[in-house]
Amino acid sequence: MPVVGVIGGGQLARMMIPPAVALGVELRVLAEAPDASARLAATAVGDYRDEATVLAFARECDVITFDHEHVPQAVLQALVAAGSAVHPGPDALLYAQDKLMMRERLSQLGVPQPDWTRVSTADELAGFLADHGGRAVVKTPRGGYDGKGVRMVSQAHEADDWLADGPVLAEERVSFHRELAQLIARRPSGPTQLWPLVETVQRGGVCAEVIAPAPQLTDAVERAAAEIATTVANGVGVTGVLAVELFESTDGRVLVNELAMRPHNSGHVTIDGSITSQFEQHLRAVLDWPLGDTEPRAPWGVMINVFGELPSPAIAAALGHQPAVKVHAYGKGPREGRKAGHVTAIGDELDETVYRARAAAAHFD
Repeated sequence: MPVVGVIGGGQLARMMIPPAVALGVELRVLAEAPDASARLAATAVGDYRDEATVLAFARECDVITFDHEHVPQAVLQALVAAGSAVHPGPDALLYAQDKLMMRERLSQLGVPQPDWTRVSTADELAGFLADHGGRAVVKTPRGGYDGKGVRMVSQAHEADDWLADGPVLAEERVSFHRELAQLIARRPSGPTQLWPLVETVQRGGVCAEVIAPAPQLTDAVERAAAEIATTVANGVGVTGVLAVELFESTDGRVLVNELAMRPHNSGHVTIDGSITSQFEQHLRAVLDWPLGDTEPRAPWGVMINVFGELPSPAIAAALGHQPAVKVHAYGKGPREGRKAGHVTAIGDELDETVYRARAAAAHFD
């Protein structure tokens, strides 16, 4: 029985547990706290930034993978030096950890993306604003997620606090028709497998809904997204699941917004909607096992995130009202704005599937 160690005890690690059991894989988790979302598989509790803690955890595992991308490069390199199989490896994770390095690498790969520049001073930002219609998106290179570390600016002084800590990323403010996400899995030996392209709906900078596949797709957009994801996965040597977040711009371009080198919120719909979920595929990929079929189980799948909490009475009410909808609770304590779970519906008609998913999710408002 192979042992896969997951660094990070969040909901992504939690959702790897059922496919690990089905595959006969032993899953171990290095959790940040005893009450972490993935506590059912937590065999150690400790700081993922501490080299000794991570190395001790890894010694009991055949493969190391991740619930998040925040493990420091020094710790990742120490794992590799100690002989651990690390997927994705530090050389790939670097581009998910640092947005400036990501933009530089994507430029080298010739992947379409918004116009961007590294900004170190207010004068440099002022110049970028002048060249881009007086508006720009400024991002901190590290640590941002779910809208954090992202700021729309029209004046250079609006980023002074971030610039005091070092260079930031400035991007053109893309006028886009919608946001998309292309998931791909890649094995260490090279084979890849794509899922259908999905549409993501953001509210307040956080993913609220996912529709799979993205409605009203043109062949050109579908091909472009697949080519981008395949180029990135092979170009940076990703192993496991890679999520490429994309803009479909109003002028017809498909542009890379962000990268995530792990299972991703946009892929939760695959748990109930695909023959092989992103979590099963991630385990198969990091073990270098044959990748599974990613065909959808129904013409449409809709996933809706639930924030705050999922109390048991509300779960029961949602299931009673919409018995064909699946509810996934993350086992987290209640907190406003926190992703507490999601609901998924699959079906033959898009409007009906959206209605059923939203009707179930309404029980948690």
